[in-house]
Amino acid sequence: MKKYRGFILTIGLIIGFGFILYPFVSQLYYDREADSEVVDFKETVEAIDPPELKDENVRLAEAYNEALEPNLRWIDPYSEEEREEGLEEYAHMLEVREKIGIVNIPDINITLPLYAGSSESVLQRGVGHLEGTSLPVGGINTHSVITAHRGLPDARLFTDLDQMELGDIFYVESMAGELYYEVDDIVVVEPHETDKVKIVEGEDYLTLLTCTPYMVNSHRLLVRGTRISAPSEEVVEEIRQQQDKDFTYYLTTYRYYLFLIAIALIAVLGVIKWQ
Repeated sequence: MKKYRGFILTIGLIIGFGFILYPFVSQLYYDREADSEVVDFKETVEAIDPPELKDENVRLAEAYNEALEPNLRWIDPYSEEEREEGLEEYAHMLEVREKIGIVNIPDINITLPLYAGSSESVLQRGVGHLEGTSLPVGGINTHSVITAHRGLPDARLFTDLDQMELGDIFYVESMAGELYYEVDDIVVVEPHETDKVKIVEGEDYLTLLTCTPYMVNSHRLLVRGTRISAPSEEVVEEIRQQQDKDFTYYLTTYRYYLFLIAIALIAVLGVIKWQ
């Protein structure tokens, strides 16, 4: 037994090291796949022919938004036929290879594909649009809600959403172009409290939603942004630089995993050398 004790211990440490390494590798893989999905969406939207088709699809999405309560109580520029067609075509008019847009949150290094719906199958893939809320094409009397999980073993998604602060800028890309929002409200509510995600007359809102506290998930964290004009070219360029996934990005995003991997690796090498 003494002869094999060190060997068994080493194998055990290596297996443990593998368990520690798995979340890091899987999240890194998801990160790369998400980047590929983002590029695919942008290239496909740019290639839509004729270009007027994008405007037609956006108008249909706007008609869908007009069909949502309480918009029907206000002045309605769309016909009943357009509204019904929008409802029947929920989000399909914006879909490009299953995606309806891209969510960009520079302050927490997020660039993720946005999908229609918020079923579990969707939320395991990325960010979902909450059914029953306005589609993310902007406009007065709209309130879009997009949601994602926190702390999945193979994807970070909205894990760092609680780090957002008032005044932070995020934006969504779709057939409607780039829509910018400035965070004006951050609140934690119980799951049944929906007042904070309702349409407000005269406002153009987009809310980021996830579960909280982390790993407990008893409440909902809502980070609301109000629509703003596109920033200056200098600010946009600064935002783009924040999103560059260089060495600093990976070091910052995965620092805890890297620390655990380093400790585990030192332990494994120490046991091997001791043997």
